[in-house]
Amino acid sequence: MKHLPAARLSTLAVLAASVAFSATPALANTLIYNVNGITIDEEGEARRFTQLVYDDEGIITHVLERGQDRPEGIDFAMDGEGQVLLPGMIDGHVHVMDIGFAALTLDLSDTNSLDEALAKIATFAQENPGRPWILGRGWNQEKWGLGRFPTAAELDAVVSDRPVWLERADNHANWANSLAMERAGVNADSKSPEGGRIIRDESGNPSGIFIDAASSLVGDSVPPPRAEDRDLAFALAQSRLLENGITAVADMGTPVVDWMTFRRAADRGALNIRIMSYADSPEAMELIGGPGPTPWLYDDKLRLNGLKLYVDGALGSRGATLKEPYHDEPTTRGIAITSPAQLRNRMSRAAMDGFQTAVHAIGDAANEDVLMAIAELSTSYDGDRRWRIEHAQIVDPADLPLFGEYGTIASMQPLHQTSDMFMAEARLGEDRLGGAYAWRSIIEIGGRIAFGSDAPVEPADAFAGIAVAISRTDENGRPFGGWRAHEAVSREQALAAFTADAAFAGFADGKFGRLIPGERADFILVDRDPLLASPGEIRETKVNGVWIGGVQVFAR
Repeated sequence: MKHLPAARLSTLAVLAASVAFSATPALANTLIYNVNGITIDEEGEARRFTQLVYDDEGIITHVLERGQDRPEGIDFAMDGEGQVLLPGMIDGHVHVMDIGFAALTLDLSDTNSLDEALAKIATFAQENPGRPWILGRGWNQEKWGLGRFPTAAELDAVVSDRPVWLERADNHANWANSLAMERAGVNADSKSPEGGRIIRDESGNPSGIFIDAASSLVGDSVPPPRAEDRDLAFALAQSRLLENGITAVADMGTPVVDWMTFRRAADRGALNIRIMSYADSPEAMELIGGPGPTPWLYDDKLRLNGLKLYVDGALGSRGATLKEPYHDEPTTRGIAITSPAQLRNRMSRAAMDGFQTAVHAIGDAANEDVLMAIAELSTSYDGDRRWRIEHAQIVDPADLPLFGEYGTIASMQPLHQTSDMFMAEARLGEDRLGGAYAWRSIIEIGGRIAFGSDAPVEPADAFAGIAVAISRTDENGRPFGGWRAHEAVSREQALAAFTADAAFAGFADGKFGRLIPGERADFILVDRDPLLASPGEIRETKVNGVWIGGVQVFAR
């Protein structure tokens, strides 16, 4: 979410952040026993154990299989009561602050029609008369079956006394009412900026929809939130992540104000999750990291790894760039946000100082551009670069081998597949889906996979992600047999992609992610075994407790 709420939150609301689970100190040489433990070995295979020991710094010292003797000098022992113990889930692609602000503003993600959305907007406006702007996110005209974008006039019919600014579910388009456009000075003479598009009506007037870079035309007029609003949003985001068993995230597109929010929390002792950060611009990257990536801070809780870049938009708003025109709109091939020259310049600028790059690419043209840039830059910058492509949703099958050739990490989100599968068919046509959400193919040609959610675009639910990854079906088991089921991965691969491989993608291997001696004791207790349960059962997984660095930070 690029433009965040300025609503003045009450003192009570700010105090509500303190209800988060109070962390208890780790004890020296702690043993947790009677568990059905699962860890990931160096080959990516699942290995089972029954007891785990960690020291007073929260570092694992022993992982004991059935029949092995406990070490001496245990100061504290906890009975796991036969529960399943897993590494903490690592979400390889989120927008941390957006999760929190989404919880504080209007959520349209559960609406199934335009009428339902308009009714919810009207109710929200009535219940919040003091908010100077009505802000929110989550609308999706494809889910509504609308067959077009919504309009400002439709928003005006329910809220006309205040500006309304609503972000689409994929974060790549925004919907404004007439007053919001008037406040921003947007009219028929306004031009679409490079990398963006103003949707217009038949008379040439802005219709109320702004795609990608065009969103700034209105969004820049939204008053920014205060520091205390940001602190509350972060507390809410962290709470939601922890209750889902997520102990670490890659935060994609971190501006300096968000980085400082994370640091304020850490300075207060309130940063529990681990954050691998990717700056939202070269300028922010240099301000935060200076001559290179930051060291791990706050006992491995926070690090700036590198830079997040964009090449194209999203399929839902037809902003993803394609090699051939859209099947359902032959007049466009998408919107290029960054030119090939700009992409290479920015990737090179980051690589020169050792920063990692994570590049958003959804369409097959965008993915080809990033893969070719990686091929070119790999000859100039040696060493362990771990080039990342975020989403990699539609790849030309001819380009897939490039993932393996340079060890490129495909940072992908399983829930996008079930949310987008029928839309993808409409956007591309059946004969152009050969490299769509191609998880297994990328692994088989030697690429690396890291899984995430893109929260708040999708729920930060790793277990729902695992269920999709192994079945290619949605929560209702559709389509029968799975959508392009040959691209499903094994249970072990899915679990690794949400733990060890997601840590590797963020240069955190050796720090956390695998539950092995020498790594941080980041683990969760859950009520079922994801390696044995059905996809439907995996979706229903309950997280009963969360420990980070041996400290319990959540209990159901």
